[in-house]
Amino acid sequence: METFTQTKPFVNNHDFELQRKRSLKKLDFNSIDEPIVDIIKGFSKRNYCFTLQSCYGHFIHDFQNNKKNIEPLPLSYSGSEIEYRIAYIAFCIESSEPGKAFLNKLQKIQRIDENYIQFGCADWFWQRHLNSFVLQVEPERFKYEDKIMVDYAEAVHIEKVRNIFFSRIRQT
Repeated sequence: METFTQTKPFVNNHDFELQRKRSLKKLDFNSIDEPIVDIIKGFSKRNYCFTLQSCYGHFIHDFQNNKKNIEPLPLSYSGSEIEYRIAYIAFCIESSEPGKAFLNKLQKIQRIDENYIQFGCADWFWQRHLNSFVLQVEPERFKYEDKIMVDYAEAVHIEKVRNIFFSRIRQT
């Protein structure tokens, strides 16, 4: 994510409830990548958080040029490098006990693979919504990028991490 930064401490956000209501009112499940609609629906029911933006993470390559591709990578590949578009979920979290407990659970998700999952903030989200946090699947060396080029072997690893990442988020 181009504006990714280190985690910021919770602050008082007196507008949280109003921002949550506005966000939920605008939420269009048809615009969300199909494999993660259930996740976003689940979080929309929690009163201590709301999602700001999300992406399943897409792989574009010689045999798949759909920029919103959700198909698994091929079992073998001899083409050129693969473009990976970052998988992430951005949340706004209430500064409350349930919100802080939720934040703690989200932070632990990066332990799946700390070289490929980052937890932090994004400046442009924080400027609009205090206490906004981002979990993203991206090689550490590219953590400030929205899309990157990788070889097939690394793409396979990213795909595996992404799948575990979303599975774990479903469990929070």
